[in-house]
Amino acid sequence: MLPVAGPDVVFAPLDQGAVLFSVSEEVYYGLNAVGLRVWQLLPPATGTIDELCTTLQREFADVDLDTIRADVDELLAELARLRLVVPAAAA
Repeated sequence: MLPVAGPDVVFAPLDQGAVLFSVSEEVYYGLNAVGLRVWQLLPPATGTIDELCTTLQREFADVDLDTIRADVDELLAELARLRLVVPAAAA
């Protein structure tokens, strides 16, 4: 199951991506345009990582699905480590 945005995370879109700020953790994190799209596809927009990656693959057809999956896994792991996303059950 996909994680969701942390309850205390402030999201601010920018021209070329976005900035996330965790009020409780006092952590800023910058997203590029693809990272922004991943953030936008977190629940409730999509329900599974497969659905999220398939959507990204349709939007970025020049990138193979395995690369997208690896990149998404890496981003979500980093966001979880920084407590910017939490398991859906914890939200």
